[in-house]
Amino acid sequence: MSDTTTPLKVQKTEAEWREQLTPEQFKVARKHGTERAFTGPNWDQHARGTYTCVCCDRPLFSSETKFDSGTGWPSFYAPIAPDAVSEHTDRGFFMTRTEIRCADCDAHLGHVFPDGPKPTGLRYCMNGVAMNFDKAE
Repeated sequence: MSDTTTPLKVQKTEAEWREQLTPEQFKVARKHGTERAFTGPNWDQHARGTYTCVCCDRPLFSSETKFDSGTGWPSFYAPIAPDAVSEHTDRGFFMTRTEIRCADCDAHLGHVFPDGPKPTGLRYCMNGVAMNFDKAE
């Protein structure tokens, strides 16, 4: 008997992801890359709307929680829902950080740091190229 309340992970082959995504999106979202600061889409977006996963369209962040962190990447103090993203230990580059991925397809989105504003004190520092922006009506 299967648990129908738990959605299945989006799984595609590397070739399918390469066909769906631009080379930069693939490098960041599927190969855990990082876009250069101040170059990705929506780092300076101020419209109201929802940020979704570039790989599977899962809603990830609301413009309501976006703030200007001065880093050149879209930053949020909370995800749109607690189960929208997952956390993973990243020990790359001789440090330990908390990586943030899309909960539905494991796309690499960025990292979370404990230096954000109230009410959470967190800074979800995301790669703009890993998300689409759906402007509110």
